Amino acid sequence: MKLITAIIRPEKFPTIKTALEQYGIQGMTVQNVHGYGQQRGHTEVYRGAEYTVDLLEKIRIEILVDDAQEHDVVGVLVAAANTARAGDGKVWVMAVDQVVRVRTGERDETAI
Repeated sequence: MKLITAIIRPEKFPTIKTALEQYGIQGMTVQNVHGYGQQRGHTEVYRGAEYTVDLLEKIRIEILVDDAQEHDVVGVLVAAANTARAGDGKVWVMAVDQVVRVRTGERDETAI
């Protein structure tokens, strides 16, 4: 099993969510987060005052999948999130040793 984590632009979330649902993903965890990468934020002007926004708003998505779905789900995420501009985000995959569904006690693939 794999845990796929993606950090993406907030405005791309509806597109990504729809793409994942069309692929067949039935569950995900979503968080509003702040951070920066290579772009290091940006400068804005508000009421004549210039200020630096160094922690940008992003969305963090976590999806648990079986090994066979890993490459497809990463592909769906990358295709739906891509704007070809800096700040599109990152996707990474981590191995998961065990999963237990609390309600039923089901384990591993049946618990996904």
